[in-house]
Amino acid sequence: MPTPRAWQKMLSGRRLDLLDPTPVDIEIEDIAHGLSFVARWNGQTLGDFAYSVAEHSLLVERLYARLNPRAPAKWRLAALLHDAPEYVIGDMISPVKNAVGPGYDALDARLAAAVHIRFGLPATIPAAVKKQIKKADRISAWMEATEIAGFTVAEADRFFGKPDAEVIRGLSIALRPPTETRAAYTERHHALLAEMG
Repeated sequence: MPTPRAWQKMLSGRRLDLLDPTPVDIEIEDIAHGLSFVARWNGQTLGDFAYSVAEHSLLVERLYARLNPRAPAKWRLAALLHDAPEYVIGDMISPVKNAVGPGYDALDARLAAAVHIRFGLPATIPAAVKKQIKKADRISAWMEATEIAGFTVAEADRFFGKPDAEVIRGLSIALRPPTETRAAYTERHHALLAEMG
């Protein structure tokens, strides 16, 4: 019986081994492209375009920066890349992740470590930073839930927590074609890397 294929061929030409990913096989263009075509909420959102993981990641990075105005560029980059593994494993809603179990978390952690190392971050993000990124992620989820996913404010408050009105002031959910989101994600990534020096 032949060994099952465990790698994904990327548009960059790289072969990413999903079971043993290496930083040299990670390219931001592959991440940005993949995340721009992965729909959040299993595509169950209002609008003419799916709300992509790339668009969500851009919002999470902005929210993280608002929550942590003195955060260095490297942690803002970590916020932008917080869902990067989903460019190859897709976005699973929380109930599905819970059903799949710890195997999903282990795969996600291996991919995240390779992505982090590739872009000059520690393999594991410090717990305090990760907690703040998660807070920004939940605020983003609240915004998405109430603006495009059909949740009432009361439901969103119950599942994601009520966000501070000042943190979300002036922000709204953007729905753009994947090519625009891909370009915005790549541009933001390059800007943060440049800021890191």
